[in-house]
Amino acid sequence: MLTKIFGSAVFGVEATTITVEVNIDKGIGYHLVGLPDNAIKESSYRIAAALKNNGYTLPGKKITINMAPADLRKEGSAYDLTLAIGILIASSQIKGDEIDRYIIMGELSLDGSLQPIRGALPIAIKAKEEGFKGFFLPKQNVKEAAIVSDLEVYGVENLQEVIDFFEGKGTIEPTTIDTRLEFYKTLDFPEFDFSDVKGQESIKRCMEIAAAGGHNIILIGPPGAGKTMLAKRLPSILPPMTLREALETTKIHSVAGKLKEVGLMNQRPFRSPHHTISNVALVGGGSYPQPGEISMAHNGVLFLDELPEFKRDVLEVMRQPLEDREVTISRAKFTVTYPSSFMLVASMNPSPSGFFNDPDAPQTSSPHEMQRYMNKISGPLLDRIDIHIEVTPVPFEKLSDDRKAESSVEIRKRVTNAREIQSARFELMPTIHYNAQMSTKHIREFCALDETSKELLKNAMERLNLSARAYDRILKVARTIADLEAAERVVSHHIAEAIQYRSLDRDGWLG
Repeated sequence: MLTKIFGSAVFGVEATTITVEVNIDKGIGYHLVGLPDNAIKESSYRIAAALKNNGYTLPGKKITINMAPADLRKEGSAYDLTLAIGILIASSQIKGDEIDRYIIMGELSLDGSLQPIRGALPIAIKAKEEGFKGFFLPKQNVKEAAIVSDLEVYGVENLQEVIDFFEGKGTIEPTTIDTRLEFYKTLDFPEFDFSDVKGQESIKRCMEIAAAGGHNIILIGPPGAGKTMLAKRLPSILPPMTLREALETTKIHSVAGKLKEVGLMNQRPFRSPHHTISNVALVGGGSYPQPGEISMAHNGVLFLDELPEFKRDVLEVMRQPLEDREVTISRAKFTVTYPSSFMLVASMNPSPSGFFNDPDAPQTSSPHEMQRYMNKISGPLLDRIDIHIEVTPVPFEKLSDDRKAESSVEIRKRVTNAREIQSARFELMPTIHYNAQMSTKHIREFCALDETSKELLKNAMERLNLSARAYDRILKVARTIADLEAAERVVSHHIAEAIQYRSLDRDGWLG
């Protein structure tokens, strides 16, 4: 007897429906075809034990299972439940009258209980697109899949619950989530707040500008100056995610299997990988490509602490995703693209010893050591960072001051207002949402300068020997400063402030 049942495979952040055909005939054998990987090939042992432990049997006949399209590589253990239900229906142990109207996915334990799967949200989106009535999946994943409306999403704990549903013996209520209600559960009291930071007013200003325009920023300062403390508080002043951004971000975390008992993500991600990270872990990849840290930080913040300690080749692979805001991973038979539109926040000591131009420093570095340390970061990578700012240690008077600093919520209001100005400006441009994403053409259009500003910028370019890319960065940052003031045009004092934020372009660094 031949039975067709439906599962799904995830490539990148999109799903593809898989038709599982189960045929039971005379003879003996278990044949699984359609490019399954080892995890799927091993499923026969899990399925046999799960069926036996629930009062069913794996038929002692010739079982042929085809996973179509047969030329598409299938991976993972999430097809266990699909195959088990297909075998039961094909061997007439259970009824399956409406089985072709559902997507069924789940990893089986030997007792028939279900383990969570990856990519439940993209699978649910695809199921709705293709007109399926419902989706059966492990209970641990039900919240992320239930975000999709007009699809019956059933979270099940074991094999028997699915069998009872199709046999008409038990009822399972589909899980429904009000996406908008879930989305608007925002935290107005962030865990890390700028009110905890004493002093550092100029750095807070820099952070506000970076957040308002989505600019990449690097903090340079000695140990203990507060670089990490400031970076961790940056997400608390970023504007709240839009529903579209929340869905995009949730999709990536779903594919990576990082969503456990969580529905829609409404907080911007903050990723802080260790400097021993590999290329593949940072940008994504592997024999079965998975999203890397830069994609996990999509619509949020990627914090690279102690930037020169990262391997140079690891930092270099990040150059293209920083520019294109997506990363494409190519293999012989397929190519996947992951979005990676993140804010890069990096921190570094100004020298190997951590102290630079400090007469009271316990140790200093020679010019040769300094040069070698700075050479770990390439010029092209620094060019892609819009704001360079020096962080100096906070004096005792400021540390012991009892007055409360400005809170993240107050700063976020100004940032959100500036972002709204940018949203209106780029309304007709689907790929641009804030100033940092502007191309050269848009910079010419939206950052037109008067003669005074041009002269100021020309002098700075000549004296600091800035590249053409640095010129564009200065104009983008100046446009953001103008937006924070709700000014229509970029004028000289906006340019002057933006030029201050190119510390690493100055010759004084290696004096």
